[in-house]
Amino acid sequence: MARHFLRDDDLTPAEQARVLDLAAAMKRAPYDAKPLAGPQSVAMIFDKPTLRTQTSFGAGIAELGGNPMLVEGRLAGIGIRESVEDVARVLGRQVSVVVWRTFHQSDLELMAAHAGVPVVNALTDDFHPCQLIADLLTVREQRGRLAGLSVAFVGDAACNMGNSWLLAGATAGMHVRVSGPEGFLPHQDVLDRASEIGAATGGSACAEPDPVKAVAGADVVVTDTWISMGKESEERARELVFADWSLTPELLAHAAPDAVVLHCLPAYRGKEIAAEVLDGPQSAVWDEAENRRHAQKAVLAFLLAGGEQPAVGGVT
Repeated sequence: MARHFLRDDDLTPAEQARVLDLAAAMKRAPYDAKPLAGPQSVAMIFDKPTLRTQTSFGAGIAELGGNPMLVEGRLAGIGIRESVEDVARVLGRQVSVVVWRTFHQSDLELMAAHAGVPVVNALTDDFHPCQLIADLLTVREQRGRLAGLSVAFVGDAACNMGNSWLLAGATAGMHVRVSGPEGFLPHQDVLDRASEIGAATGGSACAEPDPVKAVAGADVVVTDTWISMGKESEERARELVFADWSLTPELLAHAAPDAVVLHCLPAYRGKEIAAEVLDGPQSAVWDEAENRRHAQKAVLAFLLAGGEQPAVGGVT
């Protein structure tokens, strides 16, 4: 049965650590692993705007020896012209993996149920697990470890990045605090699941309405755009609501002196993050953006091996 990566807790703590080790090895030796030699094709479907996701998957698939096959979602009419189930059955006979950046988590799950090949979540409204593997890789590069570090996510804590940081951070044994205004905090089921994971890994997860308390002493401070895709009509109202959660130098000053700043991009300077923070010495956002490629290559290799660890650069 095919392994999928649909949400962050699809990986156990041990599996997450192995994928991160593999990503680091692939970054050191980017052309050594060829699990897609043939070349085998990987379907890449983008229903939402994309820069980092398309380029990092496209480059990474090619480096793995494969063919990145761009499937135009609007032409395919997935869920409109043809059902998700039928599209999955067709793609599963043509490609070795399906990578889908879309809206509804339920559609992704349907694709996984019927494709017969690994399906990877390249972003949904609920989760962004590939970004979190890249984020964790970046933090590990910067700080040398993950377990025991504290993370503050500030802004729209009800977004896919807030959800994924809760699950992936807890899986890594980190202490994750998400902070946003009333009405923009994560669903209780995500918090409960993250807390359950943290209880087993030594990590923790909580929602903290006060951004200063959330950031206090944090080793990592993360933010994201306040205007998620599909929410553009709410831009002005959200700017007013989120003003106190802007990652300014004043807010960052409450974190650890060497705190790492992350943002998955695109960033809007002067809104969710100040220019001097995004472009400042504590920012690792450009390493983070590059690491999407290495992280996703590791995820693909892991899934193609059926959840086993392929040998790359001395990592087994």
